[in-house]
Amino acid sequence: MITDQARQGDVFLIRDESVQGDIEPVDGDVILAHGEVTGHAHRIANKGVRTFNDRKRSRRYMRTNEISMLTHEEHGTITIAPGNYRVVIQRVWTDAEESLNVAD
Repeated sequence: MITDQARQGDVFLIRDESVQGDIEPVDGDVILAHGEVTGHAHRIANKGVRTFNDRKRSRRYMRTNEISMLTHEEHGTITIAPGNYRVVIQRVWTDAEESLNVAD
């Protein structure tokens, strides 16, 4: 079970208890990222998970009030401890010095 940080493909979760602001409820599964090639998703099917977009700092957060499972069709399932996490989509720099999302 992760308690500080974990990575699943191009999704990186970092524990961040400093999250402030309103947490927006999500209807249905929480999708942290979609696969560009396969269409698979990094998904949490748990009603105890909420997301928050901090537009001022261009960051995305999630809060889970219970043990949650992050799943993906091509990666192992990650068990997430209750808490607040920053959601980071991994990026890669190209020779043309541009930043792109990691293809998963």
